[in-house]
Amino acid sequence: MLDDAEISRILVITAHPDDVDFGSAGTIASWTGGGLEVLYCIVTDGNAGGSDRSVSRADMATLRRAEQTAAAKQVGVHDVRFLGYPDGRVEATLELRRDLARVIRQVRPDRLVCQSPERNYARPGASHPDHRAVGSATLDAVYPDARNPFAFPELLADEGLEPWTVREVWVSGSQTPDRYVDVTATFPRKVAALRAHESQIANPDELEGFLRAWLVRNAAQAGLPDGRLAEAFQVLETG
Repeated sequence: MLDDAEISRILVITAHPDDVDFGSAGTIASWTGGGLEVLYCIVTDGNAGGSDRSVSRADMATLRRAEQTAAAKQVGVHDVRFLGYPDGRVEATLELRRDLARVIRQVRPDRLVCQSPERNYARPGASHPDHRAVGSATLDAVYPDARNPFAFPELLADEGLEPWTVREVWVSGSQTPDRYVDVTATFPRKVAALRAHESQIANPDELEGFLRAWLVRNAAQAGLPDGRLAEAFQVLETG
């Protein structure tokens, strides 16, 4: 596992706006607070989100882009890229793998955070089909696509994007986490990031309590003292 001192840049890839904030915002706030550069790539615009039928889907996409950009600033992230895939219809296609390999080669991260490609029967909400598709495509983009000059050769020939090897992947939403990050100190920033997603939070008064209960369970699984809060990941060495 890489020490943060060995890291120069981190890329986070998720399916929807707000996914990163539910899964990783406390950890990301600790990274940016320590001087690390973090960038986001959001595969969809989240235009199928929300329950207000009076809002057009085009307007919802615009709103959710703005919400995610505002949420990112709460945890020190200022580069957010959207790929514009249709919300609710993402598949782990060669096209998506190519688009993610492109972003990886552009950003050239040492560490990458993505969603789990596995179905989580204990937490069905973590296993949205888009989450699993994006997780699968991301892992394929990490290996072999981004590092192989002969995978999607047009990225090199037409765009001048040299291959890049991601050294480490942190999987959020894994059923077998092996890395827990104490986010007690950054919890208020995680809450602030999620509150930026106003169109998606049906019960804002209950948000903090829900998050705290979830992170307390993670901390207990990690063996942290009572009252601590933690986010959970499975770490893969890929470099």
